[in-house]
Amino acid sequence: MKTPFAVKYGPWALITGASKGLGAEFARRCAARGLNTVLVARSADLLKAQAEALKKDYGTEVKTITCDLSREDFIKDISSFTDSLDIGLLINNAGVSRVRPFLRHTPEELTQQLHINARAGLLLAHHFGKKMAERKRGGIIFLSSGSALSGTAYCANYAATKAYNLIIAETLWYELGRYGVDVLGFMAGSTKTPGWDANHPKPAPLVKVMDVKAAVEEALNALGKRPSLIAGKLNRLGYFFMGKAMSRAAAIRTVSKSMEKMFGPFPEDDSA
Repeated sequence: MKTPFAVKYGPWALITGASKGLGAEFARRCAARGLNTVLVARSADLLKAQAEALKKDYGTEVKTITCDLSREDFIKDISSFTDSLDIGLLINNAGVSRVRPFLRHTPEELTQQLHINARAGLLLAHHFGKKMAERKRGGIIFLSSGSALSGTAYCANYAATKAYNLIIAETLWYELGRYGVDVLGFMAGSTKTPGWDANHPKPAPLVKVMDVKAAVEEALNALGKRPSLIAGKLNRLGYFFMGKAMSRAAAIRTVSKSMEKMFGPFPEDDSA
């Protein structure tokens, strides 16, 4: 008999980057499945509005933590707030995406992106993974990206952090699976979110921009069934073709030229 989602991954879910976009939708879908939620983000106002909406629409308990995940000691704020809660599901969604030539980023921007996109999820998975392993149940989702599968121009650091998320998720799927903890690396593709819109994309006709609801449902439905998943059938088909029919260099060129068309034009002098 299949274990109900709220029993297997409840009673509390913690979602980072939960104030908007995919994170906000993860919070809604978790609440709809009967989980109480802990929402983590930097904007107190957005978190408050999201919490009020969840309580009204689903009648679940909601707690918020205003926190900058790029801080060195952020885990202390999270743990002090959640030590009394039974966190059965961790969704490492928070991420920073800035599409521009690598040399036009400042070292501070690159370091912040690395900390939020990769380091935060690492520390949270270690902290809550221990508790889940002791209880012999739970789930962890790492938000990755199709850019994790090959070098991707104009988002080099972002793609690298998403590759990290994919590999650690797939590895923990095996390691923690023996303790009853499910782990998923979810490669979200082009998805209609505030972060997507902020980069002013011009997608080609064949590029399928997914709705956040569809993407999140795919992720939650895949948890416990596989180590990783690319969002969307067309995306899965496209990346399968590139992996089988193209050399590594050809795949990188194809993806990078697509980025130029979608987000360009970029200045010729990237070091300016």
